[in-house]
Amino acid sequence: MLSILVNGEHQMVEPDLTVAELLTSLKMNPRFLAVELNRRVVPRAEHNQTRIAANDQIEIVTLVGGG
Repeated sequence: MLSILVNGEHQMVEPDLTVAELLTSLKMNPRFLAVELNRRVVPRAEHNQTRIAANDQIEIVTLVGGG
């Protein structure tokens, strides 16, 4: 298991997990999210290829629209 930070909270995840798999495990719809990995925005098109490593810091932000 790997230790990572997700929105400031420690989480243990499986090795070789991708950003897409992390979002699925958290039951989050990537369509309405922005993901930052170690202070770098990860484009949605790269979620399936971007692997998470030990001690990574991930911020997940929900996009909200309105007026």
